[in-house]
Amino acid sequence: MRTYNIFETNNVKFLVNKQIEFTTIQITETGLKKSILDATAPVRAYLKEKNVHDYESQLQGQEHKHVIDTYILTEATRFFTKTSLYRPVTKKGDPRLWVNKVRDVEFLKANDIFALIAHRNILFVVNLSTVDISKVCLSLIDTPLKDLILELSSEKNTVSEELLRLIKDRMTDWMPAEVLADTGIGRTVESTLGIEMNPSKNPDFKGIELKSHREASRVRNTLFTQTPEWNISRIKSSKAIVDEYGYIPYGYTHKSLHVTLAANRPNPQGLGLLVQPQLGLLEADEFSQIPSEDGTFRKINDVAAWRLIKLHERLLTKHHETFWIDAETKVESGREYFRVSEILHTKNPIPFQFDVLLEQGQITVDFLLCRDSGGDTYSFKINGKAKSLLFPESVTYNLRAI
Repeated sequence: MRTYNIFETNNVKFLVNKQIEFTTIQITETGLKKSILDATAPVRAYLKEKNVHDYESQLQGQEHKHVIDTYILTEATRFFTKTSLYRPVTKKGDPRLWVNKVRDVEFLKANDIFALIAHRNILFVVNLSTVDISKVCLSLIDTPLKDLILELSSEKNTVSEELLRLIKDRMTDWMPAEVLADTGIGRTVESTLGIEMNPSKNPDFKGIELKSHREASRVRNTLFTQTPEWNISRIKSSKAIVDEYGYIPYGYTHKSLHVTLAANRPNPQGLGLLVQPQLGLLEADEFSQIPSEDGTFRKINDVAAWRLIKLHERLLTKHHETFWIDAETKVESGREYFRVSEILHTKNPIPFQFDVLLEQGQITVDFLLCRDSGGDTYSFKINGKAKSLLFPESVTYNLRAI
């Protein structure tokens, strides 16, 4: 997609500031002529997250096409139509979409960018290239677009206020952790809020992600976990990585690989990260242990890889809005107790900054791999002090005085 112009940038900033979750798509000249648009990876991720449509489980062919009610929103009014979501039989079933009747209302032209907003299983479509969203919302005149933005923004504020109130009411006095383990605080916070343990990659509390940690462990915070894409990796499985680079820890009988990979230095196994923005890749590679004269380390071999756009999707999906919960802890009679002391409330991470922080070594990847037991994880972590660079919109709630 092309770069936003000033008008579009202002529209995007306004939606972000109002905490509106949306995705964008550009109308190509070919797509406009053929009434076909590619459902790009960010669009597919957004529709799946909003439980509107899952292209991954959709079969090819017109008989499997999914149609969803849609409103095209202009500055003054709205037009009802349908959006088709499908995978054609040809071209390997590349995901497609088309908003019907867009030409009938002279809604767009080639190279325009529009926003898709999913709400209550309905799609709302706004042309970011022509509709002045801030003017509409600041006007005294009520319109369908203004009503939608204000409703969604109000819902977002209500959820964060509800979550903050629950934490204040239930977790500012000492309470026992469910288990004495690294995950004990997080598990107890979630169960206290009525959140069941599950393998979902979506945010925890009504769209807000919860990240709990002890005050003493502020050095690095987990952003998300993401397995490498084996189809673009030299090594094709976690087991094979352990076979090649693992070691047998003291007291173990089989190989493991519990290491941290960073972009600015190789670890003792010679493993590190290499950001390749021109290729759209993050690589885990093997490097020489001795730096060159310029201080860099020579790459020896490929290990595994991720597409940066996939990592951006995970970041945006997982951390659209996050409560980073700090907890004071103490141990009495062999049992851990905690109380919430501070919450950092962040919104809308910047994907470009994710790449920069990887290159700077502020975001690292922990390999937690075991040859026999399974349950392997690849954990992306950020240095605590670097969060403000990734999440520019934040507020801190100090609960110590409560």
